[in-house]
Amino acid sequence: MNTVEDLIHLGLRDRWYALCPSELVKRGELVRLDRAGEELLLWRDAAGAVHVQEDRCPHRGARLSQGVHMGDRIACNYHGVQIDKAGVVVSVPGVPGCSLEGKRALRTFPATDHAGAVFAWFGDAEDAEPVPFDVPEQLADEEWDHFLAYVEWDAPWVYSLDNLMDPMHGAFLHRKSHTMASGKREALFQIRDTDTGFIFEKTDQVGVNFDWSEWIDTGAQWVRLEIPYRATAGPGGPFTIVCTVTPINQTQQAAFFWRCRKVSGWQRDTWRFLYKARLEARHWEVLEQDRVMEEAMPLDAWSRENLYQHDLALVRLRRMIRGEAQRQLAAREERKAKV
Repeated sequence: MNTVEDLIHLGLRDRWYALCPSELVKRGELVRLDRAGEELLLWRDAAGAVHVQEDRCPHRGARLSQGVHMGDRIACNYHGVQIDKAGVVVSVPGVPGCSLEGKRALRTFPATDHAGAVFAWFGDAEDAEPVPFDVPEQLADEEWDHFLAYVEWDAPWVYSLDNLMDPMHGAFLHRKSHTMASGKREALFQIRDTDTGFIFEKTDQVGVNFDWSEWIDTGAQWVRLEIPYRATAGPGGPFTIVCTVTPINQTQQAAFFWRCRKVSGWQRDTWRFLYKARLEARHWEVLEQDRVMEEAMPLDAWSRENLYQHDLALVRLRRMIRGEAQRQLAAREERKAKV
């Protein structure tokens, strides 16, 4: 993670990243994941709180994910060294009282469960304080209901960012979708700034197809978009999708799509029934179209592009990410110079 390209393709630091669905981290189990260039151990303590740490014993570097879950701590299976949820070595059974005991020696990432997913803060400096965990209203307001769709694709995470910030592809790739069959195949777009990012929207069509995308950066990076629904899809108005994407490595990604509607009472029950009975399979068909397209793209796709007006959001977002990567590397060099 020593170059601008590393940060672009493995993810900016000082951000919250979604790691996996919450249900994948069960009590009493140890889970190994690679995310954003980090080798991670996920586990829950006796109270059910999730913890995210580096998957590396501070003694000899053995994988803690191959260790023993002891309720409030993890024991390495190599030499029995025990580490708690704060990353402190609490016991060295082979040499009680040695200098390693009581030392905070394991990198530990602030973590939380929200909306059915595990999130962790990846600070550029290990001791960096996380910013407050902030989510779009669709995942915070109890008036909204949602379902999470989780995928892992063999494509760089930035390809999904491009795809999500490209409303025009809906009129072509997803033309046969039940939600995107209407509307024109040509459009002009504009960018509208917001307090947390920007909206990329069609100027001559609203509420017909996939007509706008919003980039949101609140310390976690989100894309929000809206798809009109036919009346047969039940109550709740437009269908809002909230997305976040996390790089696994330079060529793989983990993506989270929350399908949201603002419904309550009997309308919520109706929406949930219709979603599981009729709509969910259709939504997976749309995601499958995106997966096939992204996974087939060459890894050097950016190097031979010819962009036009519909790609303004991609250009802006890439410049923002590159600029932040450059800023983070400069700040890192300043910290090194002070040591």
